[in-house]
Amino acid sequence: MALRDRLRPWHALMVLVLLAGTGVSLSRAGTVTGETLLRALLSGLVGLVLFQFTVGNVWGYAVEYYNAGGSWTDLPFLTPFGLAAVAGVAAGVRTGSVGVGAWVAFWVFVLVAAAVALGTWLLVGYREAGA
Repeated sequence: MALRDRLRPWHALMVLVLLAGTGVSLSRAGTVTGETLLRALLSGLVGLVLFQFTVGNVWGYAVEYYNAGGSWTDLPFLTPFGLAAVAGVAAGVRTGSVGVGAWVAFWVFVLVAAAVALGTWLLVGYREAGA
């Protein structure tokens, strides 16, 4: 199998995130030296890891929910997104930091998604046991 057959749009998006993070870091550095180039690349890699961790996990949640027979318009599917958005905005406004808001939103999403998954799993288990 050729390499181009294994590459997906997700890989291109990750390369763009890496390049954007590196570019933003370089633009803030002012002058380009070997040290600033290395720091910019490391900054881009950290941005890529954060992107992969957050967006990758949210996308994985959406795909797994859909593959399990759910619809992306179901209330149990949308609940973690709604609560995360409210909590993220509230935390961001309260602290004045977009980073804190994003961090709170992500973890609220994770916790609510886990609670919804556990609740759904228990509900389906009881339904199947009664049938």
